[in-house]
Amino acid sequence: MQRGTLRCGVNNTVPGFGFDPGGGEIEGFDIDFCRAFAAAILGDAEAIELEPIDADNRFIALRNGDYDVLVRNTTWTTSRDGTEGMAFAHVNFYDGQAMMVRADEFSSINEMDGTSICVTTGTTTELNLADYFGERDLSFEPIAFEDNNQLQRAFIQGRCDGWTSDRSQLAGIRSAWPPDEGGPESLSILDDVMSKEPLAPGTLDTEIELRDAIDAVVNGLILAEELGVNSNNVQRMAEDP
Repeated sequence: MQRGTLRCGVNNTVPGFGFDPGGGEIEGFDIDFCRAFAAAILGDAEAIELEPIDADNRFIALRNGDYDVLVRNTTWTTSRDGTEGMAFAHVNFYDGQAMMVRADEFSSINEMDGTSICVTTGTTTELNLADYFGERDLSFEPIAFEDNNQLQRAFIQGRCDGWTSDRSQLAGIRSAWPPDEGGPESLSILDDVMSKEPLAPGTLDTEIELRDAIDAVVNGLILAEELGVNSNNVQRMAEDP
């Protein structure tokens, strides 16, 4: 509050959640939540600083004080809650891990024995991938990258047969797939649901008041949607006894 801005650790490579289309302005679902947090805490939705961070370093950067709130399609897990020094707020998007492949190559993960799978490092996705394939006695070669831009280049180059991540993330990436690479129609997201991924924002464990404020905003936005409150009617509904 003394600084006058809220700093949010965000993604800038996932269309729909946090993405820079090329003009230097990151936009998406998580960015809108950052604005909502700033509006509640500082009274100004534009009083934000966005700090792009990769998955592998997001918790380290939070502990280092590089930003105040991590709102970057991050799964709330028991291990992260207990060992990363992070306190999660209420879940703002309930997701599940999926697999994206080239259209017509596979219809199910059960057909992917012996394939190469692209995956992002430092994510629950890596562990889920190993568990899911292991439970089905399927072999695979993981090809790991730090961010989606590297992963997309590898996928286009044919270095991997599948790309696994949260279903929402894959849907966003697919929607923006380059036309010269076949566009969205050239890719399929398989029906298999590999995990549960409750995505939630969070703060440092020690930032109790900030975490409570973040939690209240998430709950408030969910309740507002249930009650039909939006930017066009919020003033009228606030005044209506």
